[in-house]
Amino acid sequence: MSEKKHIVIVGAGPGGLCAGMLLSRRGFQVTIFDKNAEVGGRNRPIRLGDFVFDTGPTFLLMKHVLDEMFELCGRSSADYLDFIKLDPMYRLLFSDRTVNVFSDRDKMREELRQAFPEGSAGYDFYLKQEGERFKALYPCIKRDYSSLKAFFSWDLIRALPSLALNHSVFSNLGKYFKEEKMRLVFSFQSKYLGMSPWDCPALFTMLSYLEHEYGIYHVKGGLNKIALAMAKVITEQGGAIYTDTAVASLIIKDKVVKGVRLQDGREIEADEVIVNADFAYAMTHLVQADQLKQYSPEKLKKLDYSCSTFMLYLGLDKCYDLAHHTIIFAEDYTTNIDNIFHNKILSQDFSFYVQNACVNDETLAPAGKSALYVLMPTPNNESGVEWETACSELREQVLEALENRLGLTALREHIECEKIITPQDWETDEHVFKGATFSLSHKFSQLLYWRPHNRFQELEQCYLVGGGTHPGSGLPTIYESAHISSKLICKKHGINFGSES
Repeated sequence: MSEKKHIVIVGAGPGGLCAGMLLSRRGFQVTIFDKNAEVGGRNRPIRLGDFVFDTGPTFLLMKHVLDEMFELCGRSSADYLDFIKLDPMYRLLFSDRTVNVFSDRDKMREELRQAFPEGSAGYDFYLKQEGERFKALYPCIKRDYSSLKAFFSWDLIRALPSLALNHSVFSNLGKYFKEEKMRLVFSFQSKYLGMSPWDCPALFTMLSYLEHEYGIYHVKGGLNKIALAMAKVITEQGGAIYTDTAVASLIIKDKVVKGVRLQDGREIEADEVIVNADFAYAMTHLVQADQLKQYSPEKLKKLDYSCSTFMLYLGLDKCYDLAHHTIIFAEDYTTNIDNIFHNKILSQDFSFYVQNACVNDETLAPAGKSALYVLMPTPNNESGVEWETACSELREQVLEALENRLGLTALREHIECEKIITPQDWETDEHVFKGATFSLSHKFSQLLYWRPHNRFQELEQCYLVGGGTHPGSGLPTIYESAHISSKLICKKHGINFGSES
């Protein structure tokens, strides 16, 4: 480039940082603004004294995607991050049995034989069929859908049978497993997208397959270290990141984004702007209402959104004998799911997830102490729940469930510090529309061409990264969104993206 083009990125979340890393490597002048004191967005750390927690994501799936992003910058992720592969990956706790889930296939077969009457009979068929589905669909996930021409690609046409349009994840698993709890072992991952396995499109059965195929990883110090590593690469490549610097609005002239206006009134010009804020929040707060038609405030309200989460971060003065990842299922799981996604009410009998990363990572808490992360899926803020009044009661219910379901005796006596994030906090403090933690729902009518495009269709010189654009939520797909948007920008400016630059 004879003259460096200036790329401004709104938000230093995983997508914004990944795009900043890829584009600064390719000669663009990259400037990132974020309202928080630390980079990472919902991938940043929470620090309570000497205890450290991840705000959101707690494990890395498809590590090779992250590795590729670093390789595209001529770097190795291993030079920046310390990865720990987990096997068993997690423990599932039902009311009548416990299942440890392994990526080691022999161990997994034996676990299924011990835990279920039907044993491991369908396991190999599941791996084979879902492996074939993944191979067919993954090229479609990596593709840009900014035009109908791109949508009618040969890759997607060939993959159409793999979409299983008339099935949900749960019904699709009926091809392999008979018992409901057996299917839940391979379908609860729908909640990674904030969806019910009974509603989530069958193509996402590949989520559980990916765990079994590639395994899952912890990053020493927490997954927030990924954000710090990406930020380091950006600054090494000459990019600039400004934290504690909120963007108030996009500067738009004749439907062209010319830059951003900061909260302090400064205006920053840009050749291209990448929006890494929550999509629906950005379009209702950073863009004037009269600028949008397809995604006007009225139409955004009518779209379907994911569930939310109630978060409890506990710094404890002792260590409990607890797995790195544990998922506890409600006794009546189907009612709990209906309450979250359809009835939009809280359940007395609820499912929840607990991370006890200190069992494998001594850096997260002082010696002899532990940092416990608890996530309970809840309805998003369409529920009308008054979280100021519901918060304390729900906290007590969660603590009681930790004591009774997990055997964490006298837990309350060992709490040194804590933090709570409610669905209302997600909306008010983290700027997540409707508190829908996993952004837009991943129902089929909001995927691929029908999801907000990486090159945003309503404004010129505006690109999207993050869970609210194609391909969707989850760290690997968010990195892919940054990959797609970065390639589009390079193509526009005549830059050879290449395998690395």
